[in-house]
Amino acid sequence: MRVNTVMKQAARATGSTFASHHTDVESTDILDTLKKEHDEVKDLLQSLSDAETPAQRRNLVQKIKAALIPHTKAEEKVVYDAVIALRDKDAQMDGHEGYLEHEWAAKTLQLLEAMTNAASSEHKAAGKVLKELVEHHIKEEERNVWADVKEHFSDDDRKKMNATFVAAKHRVKV
Repeated sequence: MRVNTVMKQAARATGSTFASHHTDVESTDILDTLKKEHDEVKDLLQSLSDAETPAQRRNLVQKIKAALIPHTKAEEKVVYDAVIALRDKDAQMDGHEGYLEHEWAAKTLQLLEAMTNAASSEHKAAGKVLKELVEHHIKEEERNVWADVKEHFSDDDRKKMNATFVAAKHRVKV
């Protein structure tokens, strides 16, 4: 097979893969994407709680950071800012509360990452606190913020929000 033929086939295959992914993103409700990511982060946090070696703990902290930082930054810009922009005072408060909870989780994650002794009780305590903060935040967000999103944004709006969210996540530097 000639090189040109191979290149054309590869380009078509790559193009169809990206087109398929792009279509999936645009046809998915942002709340479905957020739920999937929430579940992934909760699993990572549970793994951190269960980790037995310092190397496992350090590796998991990096995985949590890589999952959590892009998620929270994109969620703030796409979801929280949209909720805060509403004329609904309760919804605005939910958005501001989400920002604050993200900030506390980020500070706890930074503290955890800065600890040099991943076998210490302090490291384990910080991991436990991060897990509790994130799980509390997810529970409230899925109840309150998602109710605001469902009430004020149509299915099409939520699909557009998803595409914007995914694009925003890719722009976040960890």
